[in-house]
Amino acid sequence: MNNLPNLEDLRVFVHVTRRSSFAAAASELGMSAAFVSKRIRLLEEDLGVRLLHRTTRRVSVSEDGERVYQWALRILDSVQRMGDDVSALHREPSGQLRIASSLGLGRRFVAPALSELATRHPQLDIRLDVQDRLVDLIGEGFDLDVRVGNEIDPNLIARPLARNRRVLCAAPGYLERRGTPRSLAELAGHDCLVIKERDHPFGVWHLQGPEGEESVKVTGPLSSNHGEVVHQWCIDGRGILLRSWWDVHDSLDDGCLVQVLPEYQQPADIWAVYAAPLASSAKVRVAVEFLRQYFAERYSQPDA
Repeated sequence: MNNLPNLEDLRVFVHVTRRSSFAAAASELGMSAAFVSKRIRLLEEDLGVRLLHRTTRRVSVSEDGERVYQWALRILDSVQRMGDDVSALHREPSGQLRIASSLGLGRRFVAPALSELATRHPQLDIRLDVQDRLVDLIGEGFDLDVRVGNEIDPNLIARPLARNRRVLCAAPGYLERRGTPRSLAELAGHDCLVIKERDHPFGVWHLQGPEGEESVKVTGPLSSNHGEVVHQWCIDGRGILLRSWWDVHDSLDDGCLVQVLPEYQQPADIWAVYAAPLASSAKVRVAVEFLRQYFAERYSQPDA
């Protein structure tokens, strides 16, 4: 094959094949029979095969022509569907949009963001479910999950919304009473506030430090599946907490909490996770782009 076929020539060829006539195809297309014949000849030159057998009475399709005809139908159909899909992306999104998120992140960030999204796109019917576990996007019928944590199923699609990390912190009163740990291993001898929240492993903290990733088994008299509850216990001086920067930075700024072992952290970025490409859904595409902008304008953290 010398050149890629012209899409318009493929369309002309499909009409000629269906009608078995240059004149009939020309009439359907609003072209002259001579122009139709020229386009078929150019297509044959591009493909390097004879597509049609021509006689004074009729036009018949060659064996190669039949193969090209089947390919042409698929190609033209794909091009049409591509155009329809792209056009749909620019229409006003509508319909139900189901979004999942964790308890704390959902309340503090996702809920107010969706309130603004609903104002901008009133034809969307938005439902937010906050869960203390990872959801099955496809099985439970969710369009989008806004989550914290960098371990994401490779069968899903994820776009970053904001950089984030989990840090160790405690109230000044607790540290005065129990002392400040000087190494990760010393956490095993402290009261640690353990959260069972989504993908956060219960009772084992994996952190990145000067020597790479290290793990420590922690215990304490208080634990919960609700991060905000444990955050308050930490402020009350009940123990050491591993918690996302987005949740504790205000408490660190006002002195209610202080960072412990600042050389250790747990990468845990904030992601928009979905099952199908954005091109397949205008409502999901609009939501993801809006959330990216929303987090960029309102959320930032200093470099570690």
